[in-house]
Amino acid sequence: MRTRQPTTTALDDQPVPVRAKLAAAWTSVMFLYAYVDIIAFFKPGVIDGIEAGLVWEFDVSQPLLTTFLALMAIPILMVVLSMTLPARANRATNLVVASIQVPFAAFNAVGESWTYFYGLGVALEVIVLALILRYAWTWPRTTPSAITPTRESLADRAG
Repeated sequence: MRTRQPTTTALDDQPVPVRAKLAAAWTSVMFLYAYVDIIAFFKPGVIDGIEAGLVWEFDVSQPLLTTFLALMAIPILMVVLSMTLPARANRATNLVVASIQVPFAAFNAVGESWTYFYGLGVALEVIVLALILRYAWTWPRTTPSAITPTRESLADRAG
């Protein structure tokens, strides 16, 4: 009589391409950025200020809302660019844009009285931006022999 032995097999852990990691991270930045702003509507007085035509200290206007849209478009476009740009341009673009976004994220908490809420939002954004910088900085490189044959390898083939 055979007794059944439980079989445990390791899960297949396929490597995730750098482009996918970057796109996922930029998607996370985008959602954090948007949801911090959306959840902030629950702060007392925010809706009243918006109805009165004020956001922070600024009058609600077409240039202000256009600026907000342009700032929000950065992580949105980085999702697409991370998946479509050639590797060299992709790496450089992610390093530059993420580096610029770090102080921008931190600026959003300046002068805010709700330090736990905005502090957590900024901390999460900065952590994800740091991951983006790490993924882009450590982008795997291919060896020259894997790309094009060298003179030595051609000579070896010739005999």
